[in-house]
Amino acid sequence: QVQLVESGGGLVQPGGSLRLSCAASGSILTTYTTGWYRQAPGKQRELVAAIFSGGSTNYADSVKGRFIISRDNAKNTVYLQMNSLKPEDTAVYYCNVGIPKIGNYWGQGTQVTVSS
Repeated sequence: QVQLVESGGGLVQPGGSLRLSCAASGSILTTYTTGWYRQAPGKQRELVAAIFSGGSTNYADSVKGRFIISRDNAKNTVYLQMNSLKPEDTAVYYCNVGIPKIGNYWGQGTQVTVSS
């Protein structure tokens, strides 16, 4: 059973920073693509950033230059460093791993609120 556990959300002022963590048992985060998604109230869930098994990364245009996705292979953990946060970054953030021929797995989500 694949289990993803997210942490690191919270309330931060505009311009501030947060680091989200996504931990999993085993080596699935180093074997498959891991993505961070977010869903704001009344909006569809959207991909924020992804890191591929080889280490390359991809970002949504709205977060390029502000967010950094990274991975610690020894800890089986993927991080999302979020800098220069804006009120429009407010959302529930989810970690996702897609395993071919098996399925997509999601974490429980962590709330990020950017407000003064």
